[in-house]
Amino acid sequence: MFTYILKRLLIMIPTLLGITLVTFVIINLAPGSPIEQRIQQMKFGGMGNEGRSSGDNSKSSAVSEEVIEALKKQYGFDKPVHIRYWIWLKNIAKLDFGESFTYEEPVLDVITSKLPVSLQFGVVSLIMSYLVCVVLGVIKAVKHGTAFDYVSSFLLFVFYSIPGFMLAILLIVYFAGGGFYNWFPMGELYSDNYYDLTLWGKIVDRVHHFILPLICYMIGSFTVLTMLMKNSLLDEIKKDYIRTARAKGVPEKVVFLKHALRNALIPIVTGIGGFISVFFVGSLLLESIFQLDGMGLLSYKSILQRDYNVIMGLIFIQSVLMLVGNLISDLAYIAVDPRIDFK
Repeated sequence: MFTYILKRLLIMIPTLLGITLVTFVIINLAPGSPIEQRIQQMKFGGMGNEGRSSGDNSKSSAVSEEVIEALKKQYGFDKPVHIRYWIWLKNIAKLDFGESFTYEEPVLDVITSKLPVSLQFGVVSLIMSYLVCVVLGVIKAVKHGTAFDYVSSFLLFVFYSIPGFMLAILLIVYFAGGGFYNWFPMGELYSDNYYDLTLWGKIVDRVHHFILPLICYMIGSFTVLTMLMKNSLLDEIKKDYIRTARAKGVPEKVVFLKHALRNALIPIVTGIGGFISVFFVGSLLLESIFQLDGMGLLSYKSILQRDYNVIMGLIFIQSVLMLVGNLISDLAYIAVDPRIDFK
């Protein structure tokens, strides 16, 4: 096992290099670099005064070659792409992600300032999804073919057919002061008087703010995980070792929960790794709709503003999380099914 983990960790290094190299080259070759954005800002800033006096031709000549060269040197664009990538790599080895062109702060500070929003919703939705879906999937498998199974399946597929952002809009319209009821607050993670509340009051306040966004975060994976759990368990109970257990008179609940459940969990645990990287990224649409300043919104703004250092920082951290998540999935695989041996 130790050898396997060591091999996987060593393989992560060239994989990370490949991902960051391709990303670095693509964003540096794309039009609209930070230099061009800055020049446009300078020209646009000069329009107000010059536009009134000399016309458009004089505005375009407002930025001299000396200024452009100075900007290139300031942003590090006076060097070839491969040299810039090598400098970026050396800085990453020291956990120096550079400075954001937009926020004019260290990239790590910018990312950590946005991380709590996405992290909280990601962790809570991950735990809630797996807890509820595994239990509901087991109950549906035990009650397969009953009225409960049909009604719950119908409701699950109705929710599955509604896109998360559309559900968010509907919830805001009906329950967040959008024209009907004003039961839930919008924006932020807690109320203004949060720090004056008791511990129980703080918990209630957080839950109050979390309910609507959390429903929309979970809606996409809820149906898939529940049906995956149910179908996996139903597949297991058709196998020979289950028939043998039943033939020996083992109670049905014991057959489901003790003999079949462990093997049925294998497809479920493989998705945990993917979740780890997904919740870090956040959701642009949900964060925009619920006015939450998280990672999804930061990624979108960074791409629009060509904030290369932030983009590379996000790509690097997300890639590490994805690779670590895949390793955790494999280790969880082994924990659930001892028959699997990666030697």
